[in-house]
Amino acid sequence: MKPILFYCYDAYCGWCYGFSPVMTQIANEYADLQIEVLSGGMILPEEPVHISATAGYIQSAYKTVEEYAGVTFGPDYLWHINNPDLSDWYPNSEKPAIALSIFKEFYPEKQVEFASDLQKALHFEGRDLTDDEAYKHLLEKYSIQPELFYERLKSEEYKEKANYEFALVKQLQVTGYPCVLLQESETKFHLLARGYTPYADLKARLDRALESIQ
Repeated sequence: MKPILFYCYDAYCGWCYGFSPVMTQIANEYADLQIEVLSGGMILPEEPVHISATAGYIQSAYKTVEEYAGVTFGPDYLWHINNPDLSDWYPNSEKPAIALSIFKEFYPEKQVEFASDLQKALHFEGRDLTDDEAYKHLLEKYSIQPELFYERLKSEEYKEKANYEFALVKQLQVTGYPCVLLQESETKFHLLARGYTPYADLKARLDRALESIQ
């Protein structure tokens, strides 16, 4: 089998947002490498949990991500973090995971780009990813027919695809995001990144792993 690079992420993960430019650069540089983005299902409460439960933690954590990764969290996102008592957000990873699974069928080669767009929609533009409207601008960008997309977004079939990814990420023993693995064979994986990893480090590890396979 040809090696596959697995990028395990979550749309709500701030460190994954910081890691997006690194993965985008990797995807551009290794255009011949098959890359699969898997949604981890980081936030899947049985009952909706308001943003106020995590806002306090995010208030300090986002600054660390900005400092390390050189990304910027947008004012529209930070409004919800700094004014949780006024926010109507109930974060949930399921809908963006379903959106990614739909998108992958249209553009399998642009998975990293779309995952990055989802993160920008939340962390920079301040869109609520549990709201169907949050995806409209991306349908225009990628020329996807809205009726088709929204029909699939509400379907059991694509919900199952998202849940399959959550299970697969668990099976890969991923406990935090972002995480990057290179699959060499049915049973052999190389762990390349656990947590935010600078581009130069990830590239060096990926090159070493690819060389060892050949």
